Amino acid sequence: IFCRFPKMSTSVPQGHTWTRPMKKEDEEEDPLDQLISRSGCAASHFAVQECMAQHQDWRQCQPQVQAFRDCMSEQQARRREELQRRKEQANAHR
Repeated sequence: IFCRFPKMSTSVPQGHTWTRPMKKEDEEEDPLDQLISRSGCAASHFAVQECMAQHQDWRQCQPQVQAFRDCMSEQQARRREELQRRKEQANAHR
């Protein structure tokens, strides 16, 4: 799973840092953000981020985390199938 969450300390609650910095025009987009955007799972990823910002406790965000995990798993399975199909087509043309 592709998530960027700092390790949560159970002893001292910390404030969240879930705001996205404004991107300058000449900056490249983060490769992880690009991957998530291309996956079709951006909405569920943002839901996890919003939940984390609201609750500041990943344990309260398990439905959102599971939905994101499921979405990414489905996307990865589709990608594997597509790569396998391309490989078979390439081998058939030889």
